Amino acid sequence: MSDGVGEAVEPRVRVMVVDDHPMWRDAVERDLQDAGFDVVAVAADGHQAIARFRAARPQVVVLDLQIPGPGGVEVTADVLGHDPSARVLILSASGEQRDVLEAVKAGATGYLVKSASRKELIEAVRRVAVGDTVFTPGLAGLVLGEFRRINEGEVEPEPEHELTPRETEILKMVAKGMSYRQIADRLVLSHRTVQNHVQNTLRKLQMHNRVELTRWVIAQGLDETDPDQADDADDLGA
Repeated sequence: MSDGVGEAVEPRVRVMVVDDHPMWRDAVERDLQDAGFDVVAVAADGHQAIARFRAARPQVVVLDLQIPGPGGVEVTADVLGHDPSARVLILSASGEQRDVLEAVKAGATGYLVKSASRKELIEAVRRVAVGDTVFTPGLAGLVLGEFRRINEGEVEPEPEHELTPRETEILKMVAKGMSYRQIADRLVLSHRTVQNHVQNTLRKLQMHNRVELTRWVIAQGLDETDPDQADDADDLGA
């Protein structure tokens, strides 16, 4: 990733930061603003987060799980129920399996532990804003494994509109946790073309985000491990 000198985010991504620790919240807000994001709101508890989200309409919510009032999982569900196009990136001190899975099931697009570096946080917000899923290394396999367990033996019916071979190929890579850029490099396509294929797939399957797509892939039994793709999926920071 470049050092950010001379870069501009166009259009600027609108972000809300939610954390009950003032020093941590202020530091995250400052780092994101310095990186070119538009921090449109901050909140210290679940009630503030829900009210300010609806007023400020951020594209990405950087959210701590352990906050007063409605917790991070409840806030995630409320935010996405109000605006399914929003993205939630959990930034938590906890890396416990239960916390990660509850957040993802509620619709979170990414999950970082607070030991992540400033660079990792900024890159995660950028990726989440364009629809990528981002997890602290080691958590992606946990999430995929849980989805596989939940959906074991529960194969859903074929979608009303059949996917093209290219859409299916890209969908499998999405489910492995690969970023749009990694998929584009693998298939020798433009980043925009990959995004368009994913958006077409979401529309055909009547889904809202990559988490739902991942669950569908596993339910359909399309998530057979490919060694090369697995290597890419492990490199979530690329």
